[in-house]
Amino acid sequence: MKVIVIEDEKPAARRLSRLLAELDVNVSVMLHSVAESILWFEQNEHPDLIFLDIQLSDGLSFEIFDAVEVKSSIIFTTAYDEYALQAFKLNSIDYLLKPIDDEDLEKAVKKYKELRPTATKLSLDFDDIKKLLVNPIEREYKKRFTARVGQHLKIINADEVECFYSENKGTYAATIEIRNYLLDTTLESLENELSPQKFFRVSRKFYVNVDHIKDIITYSNSRLKIKLNHFNEQEIIVSRDRVRDFKLWLA
Repeated sequence: MKVIVIEDEKPAARRLSRLLAELDVNVSVMLHSVAESILWFEQNEHPDLIFLDIQLSDGLSFEIFDAVEVKSSIIFTTAYDEYALQAFKLNSIDYLLKPIDDEDLEKAVKKYKELRPTATKLSLDFDDIKKLLVNPIEREYKKRFTARVGQHLKIINADEVECFYSENKGTYAATIEIRNYLLDTTLESLENELSPQKFFRVSRKFYVNVDHIKDIITYSNSRLKIKLNHFNEQEIIVSRDRVRDFKLWLA
């Protein structure tokens, strides 16, 4: 089974590839833009299955199919909510809502394998699907957060957050003011709200802002320790399984 991933956020593409490998599904190619994908499809044999993000850095992935007749099955991977994706279930193999859940991915792969004898070319009405998407071209990440401080609401700009971290079942934003604010959210929810150009989840406990990294130090067991400009209440350690992706993210 030949599988490719089309996803503009490289850390997300690598994570999906790792999750698929755990299911004994090997990703042959990872593509990151409409233009790159069109060129690849024009020059290569089409895969059996595509894991397809809807919104890429240079436009909607549907533009690929306007330019090339792709003869592959599709599983959508997207941050759009379930309501907007009902049309996908009619024609695609499945869709996976980001952040992708391991069990959901396993079910989608199993579904494809069960349908594989008949799932050669899918008839997707991209025009109808595009009508369901709100502001599909511009992807906006959260620029500010609010935290309750006594009887007041504190506005926190994302650029001023050195890191987000979890502690005692709470999620905190540590800012350049050397203050830690309790937020009404979770690290998992932040995955779709934070710009992947600015923030990286280095462990189950921490997201760090690249603009506030002061130093990176080699640590035991092939891990890395991160020093931020102000936050020093806890050690920030890059998990061993995220070190490679973290280095690629920095590049």
